[in-house]
Amino acid sequence: MRALSSTPTLVLCNSLLVANFAAAQTPPPSPSQKPGSPAANAAIPSPVSRHYPILILAHGSEPIWSLRLGMKGPERLDRAGYPPIILDPAEIAPDEPGVSWIYHAKDDVTGADVAVELSRESCSDGMSDIKYTFKVELQHTQIGLLNGCGQSSPEKFPEFRKKNQLDPEDNADEKDKDKGKDKDKDKNKDKEKDKDKDKKSVLDPIINFQPPTAVAYLDAAGKVIFSRSAIRRAVAPEGSELAVSHDGKKLLYTRSDSANGPESTIALYDWDTGRLRDLATTNARSAFWSPDDSRVAFLKYDGKIWQVWTLPVNAPETAAQFSPQPVEALHGWTSSTTILASDLENAYWLGEDKPPETVALKEIYGDSFQAMSSDTLRPNPINADLLLVSAYYLKTPAGAPADSVGLNSTFFLYEVLSKRRTILGPADSYQRAAEWSRDGLQIFYTRGVPGKAPPATWRIFWDATNPSRFNSGAKFVIGR
Repeated sequence: MRALSSTPTLVLCNSLLVANFAAAQTPPPSPSQKPGSPAANAAIPSPVSRHYPILILAHGSEPIWSLRLGMKGPERLDRAGYPPIILDPAEIAPDEPGVSWIYHAKDDVTGADVAVELSRESCSDGMSDIKYTFKVELQHTQIGLLNGCGQSSPEKFPEFRKKNQLDPEDNADEKDKDKGKDKDKDKNKDKEKDKDKDKKSVLDPIINFQPPTAVAYLDAAGKVIFSRSAIRRAVAPEGSELAVSHDGKKLLYTRSDSANGPESTIALYDWDTGRLRDLATTNARSAFWSPDDSRVAFLKYDGKIWQVWTLPVNAPETAAQFSPQPVEALHGWTSSTTILASDLENAYWLGEDKPPETVALKEIYGDSFQAMSSDTLRPNPINADLLLVSAYYLKTPAGAPADSVGLNSTFFLYEVLSKRRTILGPADSYQRAAEWSRDGLQIFYTRGVPGKAPPATWRIFWDATNPSRFNSGAKFVIGR
């Protein structure tokens, strides 16, 4: 990408909404110039158009991404496997007059600088025979450089349709007959302008999500509830660290065997048989199903440290140590051979076929959160690079509810590769134990200050839209 300049934003004209932008016109020769004279044959400088392209849809592959470039500039960046990024458009500058432009923007969440270079030249995405009008280079200071192609697509932008198309039932005669409608429309335009100021108006509603059908949670009395297709069963009078198999037929949970010691047991409940049995005993806890449900990873205490062990479900007596790394918490499988765990300083990707990978929790948590052993780090089911972290603030935000020791908890997304962090938990509440749905689009979390209000399970989409109460349980987990 060429060096970026910072020229004040150029003014759009209405003609841009019908054609991409007006072409520069060459003035006719002066009457004093005769045809064929040297003065007439000399090249006459043409005024350069000050207009820039808008209403562009751009996309690229490796990685897969797309960009909406609206009336004011870049407004939304989408990447496969990640929630959309809202962009705040800034200044636009011609890089080469009439040929290329630089669009500046800010990442709405992190404040990272974004620059989009749009060049008027034929472009191929390498995946189809379509020849696009623009070549696009997008530079995000956290994510990196994305290359692709773009095309003018005004019909796919709501603001263009609202400004240039009438409702099918409207016609000019009806508008002339009722002048009162014009006043109403003026008011509506003002309302639409206010809506446009809402940054999330550029997000498309999530409609392709899959509601969970096999779940487990703790009811108000602390009982372990296992539910499949709206049929509920009370599995145990108490328990913790619930985990439902991917096929939705089995439930794991930790049963404490001591009021003040590490003695605990992992119990297994089978929905089809109704059988409840101990799967791992002698100081075992925090079990997670492997992606194919054939194995279980869990923490085992040797009297001094906790370590990750695994066992085959059909042969639990053959349990073996998975890694010698001492840890404090287990967070689940990121693949069929890799398990995510942590202590109070680092997160560890422990693998059967490769050395462990380590990331400092300080890098994940940033300056706003503090690490505790009760925190959860959940890899997204469709993208292991995207972590869902439940953690306590170092300093409780103003106006946020706090627990008995003055802390507030929330959850955020963290991208391991780009180090991008997005806080999702509503600022006016206390939330904990956030978990992914199996489709990776929904997040279920326990909301309510411990000891001050009955906890309940809420749901929010991964783009931070539509938080709503889901059920009256707590520590909600999903199988399928």
